[in-house]
Amino acid sequence: MGRKVLIPQVMQSSATELPYPDEYFDAVFTDPPYYDNVPYSYLSDFFYVWLKRSLGDIFPDLFASYLTPKGKEIVAYSHDKGGLEEGKRYFEEMLKKSFTEIARVLKPNGIAVIVYTHKSTSGWETLINSLLEAGLVPTASWPIHTEMKSRLRAKESAALASSIYFVCRKLKREETGWFSEVKEEIKKYLQDRLEHLWNEGIGGADFFISAIGSAIVVFGKYKEIKDFQGNIITTEKLLDYIREVVTNYAVHQILHNGIAEELSPLTRFYLLWRWSYGEARVHFDDARKLAQSTGVDIEREMGRGFIKKEQEYVRVLGPQDRKLENIKDSQELIDVLHKTLLLWKMGIKGEMKKLLTNSGWGTKESFYRTAQAISETLPQESQEKKLLDGFLSGKDRIISEVRDSGQRGLF
Repeated sequence: MGRKVLIPQVMQSSATELPYPDEYFDAVFTDPPYYDNVPYSYLSDFFYVWLKRSLGDIFPDLFASYLTPKGKEIVAYSHDKGGLEEGKRYFEEMLKKSFTEIARVLKPNGIAVIVYTHKSTSGWETLINSLLEAGLVPTASWPIHTEMKSRLRAKESAALASSIYFVCRKLKREETGWFSEVKEEIKKYLQDRLEHLWNEGIGGADFFISAIGSAIVVFGKYKEIKDFQGNIITTEKLLDYIREVVTNYAVHQILHNGIAEELSPLTRFYLLWRWSYGEARVHFDDARKLAQSTGVDIEREMGRGFIKKEQEYVRVLGPQDRKLENIKDSQELIDVLHKTLLLWKMGIKGEMKKLLTNSGWGTKESFYRTAQAISETLPQESQEKKLLDGFLSGKDRIISEVRDSGQRGLF
């Protein structure tokens, strides 16, 4: 008795106009472009010219143009009139249209699996709004480690290592959710989810993005969310709240619990930045939102200390990037730590002990635990980590000497 052989069919068509009838598929799997991450068509030109030479006569329709066609590419970078803003608007419009087509060809009980990753909140707002407006409601999500750390894209950048896989269904959404109640739902749901992600070894920027992916399952079931004054809560505001919940959890975990409440907003920001982005520079808007989640006004702090703006990017300076005379007499934990490390490196031990004594940080456990936590977030080759580890190797002796110095100053 012979077996029935299914022959797969491969077709080329636009994602915004699928050539299939309504409710045709049990499942749809897609990996859409990640906002403005990759200039796909321009990269494809390199291969296109050689493929055209070898296969152009066999598939003339696929190689009719001089280079890859770019007019209908769904990406958020500018390749036509209108600049970047027009490119973003086009991306959002076309992504929604593509998801609407997926919802149309999906059976009532079918599933759509969407793969996505992007480190900016604006990229996630676009995906979330497009999915929900198309009638696809995420019911589960998983972060899956998909990217190589050694790839060029990951060097000197805050590129993500994980992609988020969403399982979406055509569900009837509830009309209205109340913001105060939805926040509690999100917080309760994330408590278990964040612990699971942490235990799985998801860290840094991937941890935040994985949490966003998880929380969509909660607020995506409502058509709209309002506060008690009747104001509609935007996706951006919901993502800000999620980031706040994740920030509090992450800081406690990085510090192994205990002293998180003792740290100033700037110290929390520094610690969280190193854990999230290491020593990479980050786009200003993403830096602003991370700062906001810790209670820091990044625009006010920029240029005054360790936060430096480089065109549209932000970099957080380590001790090796700063000068003693620029740190002055700040009592902020991170400034004192940076000045201490510079004095330690230069071998000016007397000034170092004086600084630790006068600032009051020299005998505080929170000072050394924060230094240890920062070290644990950095790679072995980091210059800042080497300074921290060298300083911390003499921690007990330093505390003893600072304590003795303080007691002598009483008499």
